[in-house]
Amino acid sequence: MLTNFPLMAIALIIYNGIVFGLGGDALSWQSEMFNINMVSGAPWQFQLGHLMLTIGLVLLFVEILKATRVGSLSILDHLLSTVVLIIFLVEFLLVPAASTSVFFLLMLMTLIDVMAGFSVSIRSATRDVSLGDQL
Repeated sequence: MLTNFPLMAIALIIYNGIVFGLGGDALSWQSEMFNINMVSGAPWQFQLGHLMLTIGLVLLFVEILKATRVGSLSILDHLLSTVVLIIFLVEFLLVPAASTSVFFLLMLMTLIDVMAGFSVSIRSATRDVSLGDQL
């Protein structure tokens, strides 16, 4: 059952934990985590929002890998990912603390997860049907 848990929900939980649990606001996403001077001499500033987006991208990668599984449980995985997307969308539209670019990009990653999951499932189902006709 844990393999069907939508990982993008983790990004939603972390975001809400930072905003509501720690009392963060839109400016907290711009707080500097570390600063590295590059070889070119330019500073590279890594902010909390960048970390959140990095976490989201890693979770999206794993979700796309999960989408390649076939079976009846993959339908449940797609359904749960769609529910997470709806939660993202409702929160983005109704909660002032969620009206940030970081939250929007996490929501966009969730949309890509849902679209990729359904696309891979449809593609693999089409391949199974075409192979069945040839046998």
